[in-house]
Amino acid sequence: MNIAILPGDGIGPEIVAEAVRVLDVLELPFNTESALVGGAAYEAHGHPLPDATLKLAQAADAVLFGAVGDWKFDTLERSLRPEQAILGLRKHLQLFANFRPAICYSQLTHASSLKPELIGGLDILIVRELTGDIYFGQPRGRRESPDGAFKGHPEAFDTMRYSRPEIERIAHVAFQAARKRSKRVTSVDKANVLETFQFWRDVMTEVHADYPDIELDHMYVDNAAMQLVKAPKKFDVIVTGNMFGDILSDEAAMLTGSIGMLPSASLNAANRGLYEPSHGSAPDIAGKNIANPLATILSLAMMLRFSLNQAEAALRVEAAVVKVLESGLRTADIWSEGTQRVGTREMGSAVVAALNAA
Repeated sequence: MNIAILPGDGIGPEIVAEAVRVLDVLELPFNTESALVGGAAYEAHGHPLPDATLKLAQAADAVLFGAVGDWKFDTLERSLRPEQAILGLRKHLQLFANFRPAICYSQLTHASSLKPELIGGLDILIVRELTGDIYFGQPRGRRESPDGAFKGHPEAFDTMRYSRPEIERIAHVAFQAARKRSKRVTSVDKANVLETFQFWRDVMTEVHADYPDIELDHMYVDNAAMQLVKAPKKFDVIVTGNMFGDILSDEAAMLTGSIGMLPSASLNAANRGLYEPSHGSAPDIAGKNIANPLATILSLAMMLRFSLNQAEAALRVEAAVVKVLESGLRTADIWSEGTQRVGTREMGSAVVAALNAA
């Protein structure tokens, strides 16, 4: 089995290094190869997703990804910015289903900004569609002022769009995921305002007819954002579009105590996928040994389960993370009084030690 390792920018190399240490301890038959991506690739090769990196990812059974982005690249034209690498990988690898679990570990209940009784035992799965919506809609661009009255571009536009096949396939993924959980799906849209999401709601309802054992309810995105804070445990599986999913999954991450705890998987129809923490590159703390590697390590566990058919190894990694949390070790983002603050490297070492001791 071949794994492409793409650390990226900012804290990406630090957190991916710890996940790779965990992978090495498992002693499974993997081949790994690393490549530059994002800003690091732009500086070396003039493009955030060089051909060699893309070919490596396409040939791999799975991709372990860190994070991309840095403020110093904000002046580049959009097509060359680091973030275009992840969009390009999603497109070329045909990744359409993004799984973002938001689990509040009992050891971190007090790290959340919400009351413990609201988030204790929280276990939500957000299923985000990745290939449509406003991120990929055409046309897009800027318009010059027709009469020259305004300097520069007086307006910019992006088009929101979804096709029936795109909505149908993400609907099937969500309903099938719910069958392995509590058999409840909440489809989040903005059907009262946007025609695109009235279409989304209609197609979701049609596909639901194939899953009579699953409970489906529809919720407007503004209400969903409120309910995630008011009563988050009312949700089980949330399925939504690209932009709403991007926003809601970050909100859900903070319910768990820190976005540094939130893994993710982006899968194609063959279950080949890209695995990355849900947080960004955080260039302000890069190189300081303070970033939380647990989201990346938990993303590795998802990779073992979904793309590499190593469910037992995935459970071992997840159990090791729980054991480390039970021991009281915390990186700065989840630290609280009475626990022991450690750095990125130390947290990775603790997970490795827990695996070796199991």
